[in-house]
Amino acid sequence: MTMETRTDPLDRDMPAEIDFSRGARGKFFTPRVTLNLPVYLDAQAQAWLAARAQARGIEVEQLVNELLKKDIELIEAAK
Repeated sequence: MTMETRTDPLDRDMPAEIDFSRGARGKFFTPRVTLNLPVYLDAQAQAWLAARAQARGIEVEQLVNELLKKDIELIEAAK
């Protein structure tokens, strides 16, 4: 099979077959790494949080974490 063969004629970015025979399993694996998940806020929520964080002199991330921790405590207490 040649690199020009494609399953989708409109897909010009990726060949239909990629040869992984020389690949190395786990090459980029790093044990015990934590990933930070991106969280996207709507514009109104982000503006509100940014204003509150600025008024307190803290980063938005810190404010969001504080609010979430308080919510978790309330949820756990209500169980």
